[in-house]
Amino acid sequence: MCRSSEEPLHGTAHDSYTGDFVTLWSFLAHKKSALVKKWFDIVMEPYPAGTSSLLKNQEKQFTNPVGYTVSHGLENIFDKLIDEKGADFEAMVPFLDSIVRIRAVQDLRPSQALSFVFHLRNAIREELASEAKEFCGEMEILESRIDAIALMSFDIFVKCREKVYELKANEVKNRTFRLLQMANLVSGGHKEQSD
Repeated sequence: MCRSSEEPLHGTAHDSYTGDFVTLWSFLAHKKSALVKKWFDIVMEPYPAGTSSLLKNQEKQFTNPVGYTVSHGLENIFDKLIDEKGADFEAMVPFLDSIVRIRAVQDLRPSQALSFVFHLRNAIREELASEAKEFCGEMEILESRIDAIALMSFDIFVKCREKVYELKANEVKNRTFRLLQMANLVSGGHKEQSD
């Protein structure tokens, strides 16, 4: 049985400082550091061990731009996701875009590239463990927010992959034209396409 937001929560979600009972959103805010770290570690798992350990050293933006971008992006997405007033999806777009753009240019299937969104759901469920049933109404809201993020990520991924294929096609056209020019089969009236 679900409890409403107003009913007291039993278990470890009790705020030990104030003695108050908490909502799912405040519970997640309290667990933010551990959840974002767990989410980041899960996102890095598919990479080879050496690459993964390099990417996990995300403190420095300029020496590790990929690790930093993913870590920073996940943290900001998480912040905007758990807002009690509602998820700020528009504010998530730049962070999702940065992460998805990185994964779109890698040799990953779409399901692999975008699975990071769903890994958050698993990380939260593991952290909540026995308290999950206490928050089931709020969990439904949270899970619908995560689904919305997944759909946004898919849209971004498709646009990125379309751009990658467009760039590859343009490069093939330009190479072919240059070869034809070198063979004196066409005159120089064609402009190379660049992006």
